[in-house]
Amino acid sequence: MATVFTRIIEGELPGTFVWRDEVCAAFLSINPLAPGHTLVVPIAEIDHWLDVPTDLQAHLFDVSRRIGEAQMRAFRPDRIGLVIAGFEVPHCHIHVCPVNSMADMNFARALPMASTEELAGPAAAILAELAAAG
Repeated sequence: MATVFTRIIEGELPGTFVWRDEVCAAFLSINPLAPGHTLVVPIAEIDHWLDVPTDLQAHLFDVSRRIGEAQMRAFRPDRIGLVIAGFEVPHCHIHVCPVNSMADMNFARALPMASTEELAGPAAAILAELAAAG
């Protein structure tokens, strides 16, 4: 059975995408820690990040870096936090989050489910900065 992330990537479920290439996709979290909270996900269903081939790991982190740089310019946080936990969905994913303190990385404080409309503004800001960076 396909994971929820595969269903999003394949268009079966809605997703607010800011990146897509042949091996990964990035879309905004529907339970964001902060505006712009993005998930970078390999297209291949790989449960644990330790099982991700090293070339794919490098690509995922490069995409995470590019998105993080765009988030820094768009939202001006103190830091961009990264988390790989993997408990909620059995499909490796990197959380890329604009944060101002460690408290902002507390998943127990995630915002309630965001609508597509609520995610549109942060997504547009990230996409604009990605386009500007080339």
